[in-house]
Amino acid sequence: MNEEPLLKLTPAGLYCAAGDFYIDPWRSVPKAVITHAHSDHARRGMKEYLAAKDSLGLLLTRLGQESPLVGLEYGETLRVNGVKLSLHPAGHILGSAQVRVEYRGEVWVASGDYKVQPDPTCQAFEPVRCHTFITESTFGLPIYRWRPPESVAAEINHWWRTNADEGHASLLMGYSLGKAQRLIACLDPSIGPIFTHSAVETLNMHYRAAGIALPPTQTPDKMDKASDPAALKRAILVAPPSAQSGPWLKKFGPLETAFASGWMTIRGTRRRQNVDRGFVLSDHADWPDLIGAIRATEATRILVTHGASAVLVRWLRDRGWDANALATPYGATEDEN
Repeated sequence: MNEEPLLKLTPAGLYCAAGDFYIDPWRSVPKAVITHAHSDHARRGMKEYLAAKDSLGLLLTRLGQESPLVGLEYGETLRVNGVKLSLHPAGHILGSAQVRVEYRGEVWVASGDYKVQPDPTCQAFEPVRCHTFITESTFGLPIYRWRPPESVAAEINHWWRTNADEGHASLLMGYSLGKAQRLIACLDPSIGPIFTHSAVETLNMHYRAAGIALPPTQTPDKMDKASDPAALKRAILVAPPSAQSGPWLKKFGPLETAFASGWMTIRGTRRRQNVDRGFVLSDHADWPDLIGAIRATEATRILVTHGASAVLVRWLRDRGWDANALATPYGATEDEN
């Protein structure tokens, strides 16, 4: 093993000195490897970005069309100053990746954000064997245990159909990148028309361009003035939480509201969001899947970042792992859970 850690935390972010690159840095650096396009992991100002090819459209939209991006296929190996670098599916959102770094026989994997549950809007999580695994722990508490996504989808469609039959449009809120597209993919378009906030629709285009099947959607500003009022009462609107009080919602009359997030596990969260219904659906791993993903890597050293890291570290240490917390600002600028 190398005397110096292959990846170490610096004021600019997680740094590989041997390869002279950073992973998801939070300050401007010459070379950044990006795990996914959420704003707490992909920031402006880098001299060069390397990311999974599936994420390039999303990154250009969020970072600016002139951003110096280089795309890598999943599993493709790139040598950077003698370091072997490759990206592997993380199952978080479209184009999300784990970063595998190998140097002088030592292998580290930085997971970024990940989930293990099936999701038709992104490539499935792929366990990667390594010596050291850097794992997220957004929902790193035993209380977080997700139900099968098809069961949650059935609940969402039942809620929508009930509202439509009672003459009320439905507002379903989820974060604009990743969660919104996952929600749209599970909707039954036979119930009524699907409308999206403009921020969501812009990102939908990249999902469709990547071959992800989404049912037809439209934004309210493109709505025909002669639209059937009865049809609008059967509509569902998919929007980020910030749009809850937007004037565009008035076109649809009284609304039933819901929010989809892993945080809906806790009852008080729904009250704070001021919604009628909460659906537990997360783009992060729950407690059993975190443990399962860690075991699948066969790593002996685990570094735990963001979320309930102390609880997960203690659980791992009690069972023989060399485990420590790794302090990062991820999750501070965009809550996409």
